[in-house]
Formats: sequence, C-alpha cells, structure tokens
Amino acid sequence: MSGQQCLRRLPAAMRSVPAMRAGVRAVNRTPAQRSYSAVSKASSSGLLSQASRRPGQLPSQRLWSLEQTRSYADTIVKVPQMAESITEGTLKQWSKQVGDYVEQDEEIATIETDKIDVSVNAPEAGTIKEFLVNEEDTVTVGQELVRLEAGGASSGGSKDAKDEVKESASSEQETSSQPSGEQEQAKPKEESKPEPPKEESKPAPPKQESKPAPPKKESKPAPPKEEPKQSQPGNRDERRVKMNRMRLRISERLKQSQNTAAALTTFNEVDMSSIMEFRKLYKDEILKKTGVKLGFMSAFSRACVLAMRDIPAVNASIEGPNGGDTIVYRDYVDISVAVATEKGLVTPVVRNTENLDLVGIEKAIAELGKKARDSKLTIEDMAGGTFTISNGGVFGSLMGTPIINLPQTAVLGLHAIKDKPVAINGKVEIRPMMYLALTYDHRLLDGREAVTFLVKIKEFIEDPRKMLLG
Repeated sequence: MSGQQCLRRLPAAMRSVPAMRAGVRAVNRTPAQRSYSAVSKASSSGLLSQASRRPGQLPSQRLWSLEQTRSYADTIVKVPQMAESITEGTLKQWSKQVGDYVEQDEEIATIETDKIDVSVNAPEAGTIKEFLVNEEDTVTVGQELVRLEAGGASSGGSKDAKDEVKESASSEQETSSQPSGEQEQAKPKEESKPEPPKEESKPAPPKQESKPAPPKKESKPAPPKEEPKQSQPGNRDERRVKMNRMRLRISERLKQSQNTAAALTTFNEVDMSSIMEFRKLYKDEILKKTGVKLGFMSAFSRACVLAMRDIPAVNASIEGPNGGDTIVYRDYVDISVAVATEKGLVTPVVRNTENLDLVGIEKAIAELGKKARDSKLTIEDMAGGTFTISNGGVFGSLMGTPIINLPQTAVLGLHAIKDKPVAINGKVEIRPMMYLALTYDHRLLDGREAVTFLVKIKEFIEDPRKMLLG
C-alpha cells in the first residue's frame, strides 16, 4: 500500500476509534449495569410508567396538575337571598381586602337595604382574589360579588412563621453583635481620632454665629395673614350626602301615609302616679327574678290590648284596590314598637301581645331594641304589625302627632312625664302627668271610637288594678 492510500484511510480509522471505545465499554459492562441503563432510559422516555400503570390510571404528572387545579379552584360569592320583598340593595362596605384570608361563614361585606343590613359571609375558607363590584354600587339578588380562592392556609400560620423568622433573625443579630461590639468599640476610637475640640475651636468665631439670620427668616414668613382668613365669621360651607336606602324608604312610606290615610289626632292627659308607684314597688323584685327591667311600655301595650277588645277597629286595616274596599279584622295583636337607630326609625314587632304578661312584653321589647341598636334585625322581626306605639318621651318630647304606619289604622304616641299642678278632689296637687296622642285613620275610625279607645288607655294606666279585671 502506498503512502497516499495510508493517509486517506487514516481519518476514517480515527473516526471509528470512539465507536470502538464505546463498544468496548458496552461489552465490559456487567448484566446488572446494562439492565439499570435500560431501565433509566425507559423511565426517562415514559415507557416504563406506561407499562407499569393499571388501566384507567392517570400519570403522576397529570394527577398532580389535577390536584393543583382542584386546590386552587375559584369560588364566586353571590348576593344572598334577602327577603321576598327585597330584590336589591347597596353594597355599603367591604369588611375584608383583596388578599385577605377568610374563614368559613366569616363576614365579607355588608349590603344595605331599605329595611335591614344584610351580611355577606364566605361559603368556605379561602383567600379573596378579586372584588367584582365597588362600594356604593347597587347589587341584586344572585349577582356576583367576590372571587374567592378556596383552600390555602390562614394568615395566622404565615404570621407565626414570620415571627419565628424575626426571632431567629434577632437571635442571629444578637449572636453576631458580640464580635460587632468590638467593631463598634473600634469605631468610636476612630471617631475619637479626629480632635473635635480643634474643629470646635476653628468655627468658634462669634462672627459666624452673628452672620446667620434665623430671626429674620422667622419674621419673614407671613402665616398670620392666612390665619384671619380661617377665622372669618359666618362660615358658609355646604356638603351634600346621599341618603341611605333606609332613609329613602322611610321618607317614601311617611309620604305615602300622608297621601293615603285621612289622618286625625286626638289628645288626652294621663296621671302617671299609680303606674309609677306600681313600678317602684316591684321593679327590683322582677329584675332579681327575671333579669328584666320593668318599664312603662309594657303597661301601655297591655292597656292597648284590653282597649281593643271594646274597639276592635283600632286593630283592623283597610285593603283592596283603589285605596281599599275591604276591612280586615284580626283576632291577634302584633304591636310595632318604634325604635330610633343611627340609620333611621325602625318598628320591630312584638308578636301575639294579647298572650303576654307585663314581664313577657317588656322582655320582648328589650330584645328587639337591642337587636335594632346592633343592626341585627331581620325582615321577620319587622314584618306585619297591627298597631304601633311610639315613645317620644325618652327624648323629652312634650307633645306630638305621630304618623300612621300603613296599612295600620292607628298609632299611639307617648311623651315626657312632667310634674304639673292638677285639681284632685277640689285640691291642687302636683302630679306627674303625660300627654297621650292617638293618630288614627278617619276612613275606618270615627271620632267616637278613637276618643273612647284613648280614654280607656288613660283609665287602665291611672288605675293598673283594672287591667287585672280585663
């Protein structure tokens, strides 16, 4: 073979060397090593997992992705069903913020309606991802409010972890502060190297102290010129605030009452001496036994129930088209008690007052009053009502004309108790007196029935023993 032919075959031989080396390594491998390499290749290509899976079983990667999707699924919180007569409200405020973790049944938002405030609670635990409406927006029943990511961990765990991190960091700082203390000690030495007295002595000439003119700068600003503007007499600022739904509904109902009922008010004056003496004798005993504070509302409620037995039209109402053509008489008495709240006047109802004694009536009124002040009244607490009692005397009202709460027929107004000179058996005595006002619908009640009803209430209050005979 010639030299040129050897040179031509040399590159091919060199190219075959790696393959030869690989073949040698493959031959020198043990059977266990060769089987291990085959398994690793099969597992990397997914052949082994497919072969070892049972029929219908998903790959582990797909299972993980499904579990991840399921654990991070979003839940949409909607406006809850509020009542049959309420279909919309105003989103008053959010109780939480985006990113906050909420527990199941924890309050997220408050919806204000024309009667009550409705709480929106989380259906399950999770993290708030997005608000779908804004505050002061009008929302309807079933509308989407919040996007909630279900599951996850509460913020308490993360806070604990953060606290642990902070504690560990602080401990590390404490441990690392030991050597750094030497550095800190060294720093003051370095700082002490520059001689402060020399620097102080250099800029110490009194000329430099006299040159700056801070007093001039203090005298130059003219804030006193702006002060008289703020203290100008006769402030004429104005502000406009949108009425809340409850106030709008109250105004609508009151105007409807004025336009519908033929309202008329009759007055009388009642001597409160006997009922006040009765209350003074037994209030402590009743409070000790039942935990109920005996007041005057229960006595007036009971007196109204007894007076309605003689004048049942007071407990009736007018129903029907075109202003009403039917009178509805009731055998039960549901008394609406007017309660003043921050948002407006509400009238929760004491059911079946005719079956309650004084303590039972007082207890029911106290419970409803507390719920009203805490904004926890429900639609059921205010639905219905056949007669209303409004006690303006707690605010010091001497006399007033209450407005009928339609579709009721009458409302009794109580007022402040004032000591007045009264003729008793030909003698002038000072007695605690109260004005009573009964506003009634003249379409159903005539003056004779209305006045008779009010006089009977006066008689029961002035002699509470008569209520035992009723």
